[in-house]
Amino acid sequence: MAIPIIVMFPFLFISILSERWYPYFFVMARIWAKFILFGMGYRVQVNSEEEIVEGKSYMFVANHTSMTDIMLMLSIVKNPFVFVGKKELVRIPLFGFFYKRTCILVDRSSAKSRNEVFERAQKRIAQGLSICIFPEGGVPEDESVELDEFKDGAFRLAVDHQLPIVPMTFADNKRLFSYTFLSGSPGLMRVTIHPFFETKNQVSDYRKTVKESVRQVILRQLQKYHS
Repeated sequence: MAIPIIVMFPFLFISILSERWYPYFFVMARIWAKFILFGMGYRVQVNSEEEIVEGKSYMFVANHTSMTDIMLMLSIVKNPFVFVGKKELVRIPLFGFFYKRTCILVDRSSAKSRNEVFERAQKRIAQGLSICIFPEGGVPEDESVELDEFKDGAFRLAVDHQLPIVPMTFADNKRLFSYTFLSGSPGLMRVTIHPFFETKNQVSDYRKTVKESVRQVILRQLQKYHS
């Protein structure tokens, strides 16, 4: 994780000095992510059921089971997006320095922090960026849980800003690199990009319906992969 950050540090640092330069940071973040996955012995296989249009803003959502989810998301999506993630990750050396300055951080125990997320996300969407949220709100402590319940945030943002929701299933990250110490191995990371859910002209209550619909799409794919 540290090697590509150190090598690219001057360019990464310059790219975070202005929000307008974020797309340049994003390109380097994708290089960083691919470097890590390759170095860890992972190959990525993507099955896309609908194409992501270059230059369009989306809400990207996926199941969350591993630290590699961040790198995998960066490696497969070309449209610049901003992560909404928990503030605890700022403690990771080097990674945390850039994470704090480029992502939208949320303290899930603070209602004020959760409200501020929507303001910051609105600003980023207005700049033509996409948003990425892992809607489980964190990695389930019980690894036997296939897919935890989804939080409202991603779907509220998508409906409020009429962003198409792009559900993704990460089939192998838990098995290949879980939070269990000394577990995992190199191997193939399979990704399914499902058909998008449109949010145009939908009322706010639609977020509850679409939240469960998206969860069922991802859950069924996980069960298909693991059956």
